[in-house]
Amino acid sequence: MPFPLLEEGDFFPENLLKIQGFRLNPTLIWDDEMAVLIDTGIPGQLEQIRLAMSEAGVSFDKLKAVILTHQDLDHIGSLPEILNQSNNNIEVYAHAHDKPYIEGTLPLLKTDPNKMSKEQWAALPEQMKFLYKSPPKAKVDQTLEDGQELSYCGGIQIIFTPGHTPGHISLYLKQSKTLVAGDAMVVADGVLQGPVPQTTPDMKTAINSLKKFLHLDIETVICYHGGLCNITEKKQLENLVK
Repeated sequence: MPFPLLEEGDFFPENLLKIQGFRLNPTLIWDDEMAVLIDTGIPGQLEQIRLAMSEAGVSFDKLKAVILTHQDLDHIGSLPEILNQSNNNIEVYAHAHDKPYIEGTLPLLKTDPNKMSKEQWAALPEQMKFLYKSPPKAKVDQTLEDGQELSYCGGIQIIFTPGHTPGHISLYLKQSKTLVAGDAMVVADGVLQGPVPQTTPDMKTAINSLKKFLHLDIETVICYHGGLCNITEKKQLENLVK
């Protein structure tokens, strides 16, 4: 039985989670049966997520799945708190290449203290040092593959977009023609831009990953950093690939 269409406003990038000058945009989609959260902010943002859901008219108890676009600290941060506070058996999804980092089997690629110079480590605030040493971790219940489709909320297509991390994924919400890009792209001053070089270890692969968006019928993009961007013509994406 098909779920109701994803209506405009069934995500909450307008409820921005802000930390140290960076605005984070976890995305919520829902229908009459359930809600799905895409990315979870940094550690300690559970209450902000609860509030954002409440303002959108969605009960926290309706949350039944979390999809992680990748392993970075600002995307997985509040996942353990969400799982601990939920009365549901929430399914956690991520790509297999990032799974061991999310589960804590391997240290997070970009915040591993052992890979930092003494100067870099000394420059960090004490709170960040604690997080780098003891990053959040949680079990990934199901791994996702390129082209896979989840039936939730009218259909969620998985697009494997490595480069920013080895297991980075983006999500295409079919019925609303919305692309949830994670960190594959960013929005700056209302303009869609490519991945950020400073936080993208493999820029060549990351740019090549953007080609996968060109065949999709996209009307709106949600970037984790920057929020919403309406796509008026395909050239906005084509220029990034060039």
